[in-house]
Amino acid sequence: MIRTDPAVLVLEDGSRYEGVAYGATGERFGELVFTTGMTGYQETLSDPSYAGQIVVQTAPHIGNTGVNDADMESDRFWVAGYVVRDPSRVVSNWRAEGSLDEALEREGVVGIAEVDTRALTRRIRERGAMRAGLFSGDAHGIDPEQQLARVRSQAPMAGRYLSDAVTTAEAYTVESTADERIGAVALLDLGVKRATISNLASRGFDVHVLPAGAGIDEVRAVEPDAVFYSNGPGDPEANDAQALLLRELLGEGLPFMGICFGNQLLGRALGFGTYKLPFGHRGLNQPVLDTATGKVEITAQNHGFAVDLPIGETVDSPAGLGRVEVSHIGLNDQVVEGIRCLDLPAFSVQFHPEAASGPHDASPLFDRFREMVVAAKSDSTPNQN
Repeated sequence: MIRTDPAVLVLEDGSRYEGVAYGATGERFGELVFTTGMTGYQETLSDPSYAGQIVVQTAPHIGNTGVNDADMESDRFWVAGYVVRDPSRVVSNWRAEGSLDEALEREGVVGIAEVDTRALTRRIRERGAMRAGLFSGDAHGIDPEQQLARVRSQAPMAGRYLSDAVTTAEAYTVESTADERIGAVALLDLGVKRATISNLASRGFDVHVLPAGAGIDEVRAVEPDAVFYSNGPGDPEANDAQALLLRELLGEGLPFMGICFGNQLLGRALGFGTYKLPFGHRGLNQPVLDTATGKVEITAQNHGFAVDLPIGETVDSPAGLGRVEVSHIGLNDQVVEGIRCLDLPAFSVQFHPEAASGPHDASPLFDRFREMVVAAKSDSTPNQN
């Protein structure tokens, strides 16, 4: 049942948005961001990339399809808080196993409803993603000046290392589900989604999922034919260890694919910088240009940082790893959306080709990764003639 007790969202610029409690009550803090997906709210909530963030849904009506176990992208909800305009009062889907508001309460996610999310989104677009706090229940009665002080006392997203908070505690393996086994891939879990693992397994890979803190010895121990870096939250500048590990693996010639956070870390491993976007890209409708084919793909995205790499040029890696070029460009703001190495078997994209939930224009990238690994293995096979 939807609550009617008051709640308030407080932004670090001092603005306040009154509403009613939705889900759990209490106080929560995080970076305020918006996502433009009109579906897939459960995948958003369970995506580890949203750790540390209060998520605003721009779609006005949320919760009508309920929740179910099959659509979970991890074992729990990761958002720091949740903001919606009109929560559904009924569940109308044959796959539903419960309501969204009950799931939010069970997962301890503090939310707020009946907020003008259109006005809130415009504010984020104009002033950028910012620190915010949700206050409901007893916390709603805290003095407004104290609420604002608590919001401003939290650490900003820039500089935050969050990989340890979302990664697996222990390494595990998901075996290939394809008729033909291609080989083993070492996947560094920086906040991986289940859809990514299933996409790799269905292409013939035994997927060895490793904790974010794994070193070169742990990677070599699984005898990988390739390496994969997942999506994840935080500032890539705080993940020097993972970038340096990747630099070493690239130097050994192992094929590599990265998505989202993995794209940013490939950029840093190659010696390029990263920077924070004003309000990021989050949603299921982001147009991206493939520079090789000229094809425009509609993609699912969730990131607040990007790689600083010249577009339209072939440049040398500052880390001495050969030539590099931009493979994909975001058409909304000309941000780098993909990297292609020309002298190494490595590429990455800033968007989510597994797209759970979302468009599947980019899913063939997993096939490209498979073909790259097969070719690399063929090239390394001794000539028997």
